[in-house]
This record gives sequence, C-alpha cells and structure tokens, in this order.
Amino acid sequence: MNLQLFATLKNYNFKNLPRDIFSGIIIAAVSIPISMGYAQISGIPAIYGLYGSVFPILFFALFSTSKQFIFGVDAAPAAIVGSALSTLGIAVESPDAMKYVPMIALFAGLWLLLFYFLHADRIVDFISTPVMGGFISGISLTIIFMQIPKLMGSSAGSGEILELLIHIFHAVRTISWFSLGMGIGALLLIRIFKKIFPKFPMAIVIMILGVLATRLFHVDEHGVVLLQAVEPGLPSLVLPQFGGIQLTHVVGRGLMVAVVIMAETLLAENNFAFKNGYKLNDRQEILACAAGNIAASAVGCCPVNGSISRTSMNEQYGGTSQAVSLTAGLVMAVLLAGFTGFIGYLPVPVLTAIVISALMDVVETHLAVRLFKVSRNEFYIFMAACLGVLFLGTIYGVIIGILLSFVSVILKATNPPRSFRGMIPGKEAYYDLQRNRHAYPIRHVVIYRFSENLFFANVKIFQEDLENSIKEDTKVMIVDASSINSIDITAADRLEAIASSMKKKGIQFYITEHSSNLNEQMRSLGIGHLIKEGCVRRTILAALNDADVQKPYDLEIPEAEKKLAQIRSQSHLPAEEENTLEEFAWAFGSNTVRELEEATHQIIQHLHQMPDVEKLSDEGLREHFENWHAFGALDEDEILHRIELHIDELPEELHKEHGHILELIEKRRSRIREKILEEHPELASKLEQNRKRLEERLEQQNPEAMKKWRDWKKKD
Repeated sequence: MNLQLFATLKNYNFKNLPRDIFSGIIIAAVSIPISMGYAQISGIPAIYGLYGSVFPILFFALFSTSKQFIFGVDAAPAAIVGSALSTLGIAVESPDAMKYVPMIALFAGLWLLLFYFLHADRIVDFISTPVMGGFISGISLTIIFMQIPKLMGSSAGSGEILELLIHIFHAVRTISWFSLGMGIGALLLIRIFKKIFPKFPMAIVIMILGVLATRLFHVDEHGVVLLQAVEPGLPSLVLPQFGGIQLTHVVGRGLMVAVVIMAETLLAENNFAFKNGYKLNDRQEILACAAGNIAASAVGCCPVNGSISRTSMNEQYGGTSQAVSLTAGLVMAVLLAGFTGFIGYLPVPVLTAIVISALMDVVETHLAVRLFKVSRNEFYIFMAACLGVLFLGTIYGVIIGILLSFVSVILKATNPPRSFRGMIPGKEAYYDLQRNRHAYPIRHVVIYRFSENLFFANVKIFQEDLENSIKEDTKVMIVDASSINSIDITAADRLEAIASSMKKKGIQFYITEHSSNLNEQMRSLGIGHLIKEGCVRRTILAALNDADVQKPYDLEIPEAEKKLAQIRSQSHLPAEEENTLEEFAWAFGSNTVRELEEATHQIIQHLHQMPDVEKLSDEGLREHFENWHAFGALDEDEILHRIELHIDELPEELHKEHGHILELIEKRRSRIREKILEEHPELASKLEQNRKRLEERLEQQNPEAMKKWRDWKKKD
C-alpha cells in the first residue's frame, strides 16, 4: 500500500511559504461565512461549519496528494443532508438533526474508506461531465432558492423547487425591506468586485462591514436577523449516536453523499492538476476524503467536500501545497479558541449574500452554453440532471442524469459514425465520399467504414448499410473495421450470414484494417472459418489485390469531372507502405504455426486427389487450391517451403512427380521474389531474412525433412 503522508510537503521549497501562509489566511477568512452558511443549510447550527473547518481540513492535508485543493464544508453534501432531514420531517437545528447529520458524515466517511480499499476511483470515469455539472448546478440553484427568504428576513426554505417558490411567496408577504436591501447590496458589491478585482477578498470586507453596521447602526432593530452568538472554544468530541435514528436512512444518505464527494472532488482535483502540471494519486484522494469526513463526524459537523470556489481562490493567490490547508485550519482553530465574539454581530442577509455569491460561481452556466453549442444530447442530459434535482430532489436528479448518460451511450453505440469510402485521384488513402467531393468510389467496389464496436444493438444497421449499398455491378464488398475492437455472438452470427449472402450473390466480402485481437474473438465465437476462407484481410489494399482489383484503380468519375480529376492526379502523393505481404501471424496469432501446417497438409491432400499433377503449372498452384488467396506473398513463400518438406507424404504413385512439383514450387517462389523486387524492392531483404529464419526454425522442428530437402537441392 504506497501511502504517502503530507505528500505535497515532500521536498518543500520554503520560498513558497510566505505565499502559502497568506493564501491560507485568506481561505480561512473566506471559509468563515461560507462554512457557517452551509452548516445551516445542512440543518445544524452555524458554528459547526467552523468546527468542520479545523480537523477535517488538517486530516485531508495529511493524506492528500493535491497541491492546491481545499477541503471543507461545501454546497453539495450540505444540500443532500438538508434535503434528507426535510424528507424525514426533522426540524433544522433540532436534537434529532444533531444526531442525524454527524452520523451521515460518519457513514459517508466509512463508505469512502470502503471505496478506497475497493480501488473505486475508476467509478468516476462512468459519471459524465454533463451529469455531474447538471447535478451540482441543480443543487446550487436549490440552495440559492432556499436562501432567498433569508434575504427578506424569513427563515430558509426546504424541499424541492415548487415548495421553495411557495416559501418565497410567503416570505414576500412579511418582507423586511431593510434586510433585503442590505442583502442585495452586499451581493452586488461582491459580484462587482469579483469581476473588476477577482483576487480581492471582498467577502471578508463585506463580513466586516456587516459586523460594523450592527455595532454602529443597530440594524437588528430594523428587522435584520443576526447570527446566534457563539461561545469561544475548540470543538468537543462527539460520539456516534446509534440510538433513536433510522440506520437504513443514514447509511443510504451516507452512500449518496460519499459518491458525490468522491466524484466531485476527483473530477475537480484532476482538472486543477491538469491545468497546473502535476499528478495525483486518485485512490489516496479517496482516503483523504474519508479521513476528512470521519473527522467531521467526530466534531458533530455535516459531511465535508472539496471546495471548487475556495480552490480557485487558492489558485489565484498562488498556493503551492497543502501548507495552505494547514494554515487555514490553524487560523480557524485560533479564531475558535478566543475570537468568536464577532459572530453574534453578523447580519444573516450579509452571510446569505456571501453564500449565494459562492453558489452562483458553482452553477455551471458556461458548461451548459458550451454543451448547447457542441452537443445537444449532452446539453439535454445536463438539463435533465439539473431539473431533476430542482423538481424531484437530489437522489432522483442523480438517477435521472446517470440513466440518461447510459441512454446517450447506447444511442451513440447503436447509431455510430459510418461512411462509404472512395479515392481521390493521385492519392492513396480512402476518403469519406460524402465529405470529400473530389473522392470517387472504385468501380464495382464498395468500401464501408463502421466506427463502433459491433454488437447486437447496432449489427442490424451495419447489415442494412451493406445491403442497401449493393448495385447490380457490385463485385467486391470491403468493410474497414479499424474502429471495431470487439464483437458479440449476435454480431458474429450476422457477419457469418452476411458473408454467406454475399457469396451467393457473387460478391467477394472482406473485413479489413482491424487489430489481431478481433481475429481471436472471431475464432472464439465460431466464425474463424471466415479467416481461412480469405474473408479477413489485414488491409484494404490486400483485399483489393486479392479481389484482383489492380492499380490504377478504375474510379467512377462522372464525364464532366474527368478532366479536373486528371489534373489533380498529376500531383501524385507517394503511397503509404502497407503490410499486405505477411498476414498469417496477424490473422492467427499464437496459432500461426499450427494453421500453416494445417494449410500445408490440406494442399498435400489436394495433390493426392489430382489426376493430372504432371500438367500442373506454377500459376496452377494458386488457381487450383482453395483458400490460397488468403496468403500474403511472404505467407505463400513459407507455405511453398513447407510443401517441399512434406513432399514425401504424397502416395507412391505420385513419387515420380516429386521433381515436377518441386520445380513448380521453386518457380513459384522465384516469381514471388521477382514480384516483391518489382513492387516492393525495399522488402526484398526482408524476404531473404524470412527464408533464412524459416529454415533455421524448420531445422529444429523437422531436421530429417530439411536434410532430404538439402539433398534434393544439391541434386538439382
């Protein structure tokens, strides 16, 4: 277990200490109003937000590998817990709330600890950005609507959006205009200064101004509600209270909070790490979150989470390590030890304005706008998750968002990008016919690219595309399977049926360009015979050669465009070298030698049955033997050499033909060499190396046959 403590302080550069300390002080000061506000949202007294800003932060810093991330009382967990209390009918800041909230934090920590041991950090990969963005935005908007009545001098709302709107309506009827003016004014000042001076900690200034307004102008006498005064002192240890609670609810809410904490924290941490050029240990970050939440439960606080807004502020002030968190935690401890007197003078609308401002930064409107422009489906998923939280609550919002994510994945898989391909005169690659108006199909040939794994839900589209593309003069059908990495049994059966159907129609069918792993799958699914029958080729070029479609290709160019095509073809680009000569190793993997031997024996067996071997020509070898066309040039050369070694297996009546057959084989091998020298001169040395390696290998496998072969060569 490669566990590092205070990992970000390893080899610490003390030149950064002044910046880290300053940033830590700012973070502590900003955390005062924000943490207190979120604590109230979760249903516990505001002071517990400060308690949750000491030990949880210190424990997170102990285990975290993030150089910047700030941990503390935050929006999403607070909203989930507050929603849970509302669902259970528990009044905020009641004795029952004081039991439930720390217990949810405890079980969130225990779930996170379990996730750590289960290496669950990869789960985050299955939560899409639109789902998480919509979920967090929905929670943030829910909390903002909860807070609006507090600006008007009323208590916070609870429930979903309709209940919150009703609560706001009732608050308007008893509105304190002085309170609303103070809150709106504070919110405007924070937003204006944030836009003009983004690094200026205006929230702290607003908090100080609010305290001064109470002391100097007694705003509480004009309908402005103040926070409850807090006695100084560090938090006391709170033991878990299992009695008098519904354990299933606590465990269930704890699980949901844990998933949200893990997902939001890891996604945000990785974003900051990527932007600033350092690496994280995602698994250890889960442990850091677990430690922070268990520490929060021990002081009676609500669940704690990574704070995007405070981390952004830390980034602005140049924080470089978890020394910032340590500073913030210690500053908060000093504050609690003897400087809590100001809290009783803090106007609630001012605190509410600070919280709303922080939440406005969390609502991901920029993501919604981006998704609307680039991906409508993902935009709808974002909105569904957001509206699901607003109208149905946090649990259903997440469920809806995740379900829609899976639906989106299925829709993409069942309707993948696909295209028919042709060639541009003068170029060797194969281009999408729809996107390249200068690309033309090869006459009598259909080249089809399918850009998704092939399985039961999309194989019908695959089949229909192929069948609909067939014309009266179609002779060759080539599938570019470079994007197909897996097939299931339904797709395998359908491929077999397609190949059979094409054969009946007189169309040569090929699957090309895929990885050798797909060949393994085809064999395991029972359609390996397609490979042996030559329907599987390594490249499109190999398939075209096998189908006897030779260069220069006859493109279906309309008469009106032929002259322009000739001009374009003059700027000829060198052809990309394609490995079409050696396909057996690619096609059969670990079974290559066995398949080569099997093919050799099949040819020998075929020779047994030929009545007129003496009339056989070297070209006849290729014409008479079934599936010979499945070999590349280097494969064919090896097969021919293996036939030489097995020549003694012919029946006695054909012994007199041994010399003739061996001569044919030698002629054929010479012709292969000449062809390679003509078409691929740079591969001639590879052919000789292959022949030498083959002879060395066969010498070990069958020394007696090799001796006889050498003797024959000497006689020759």
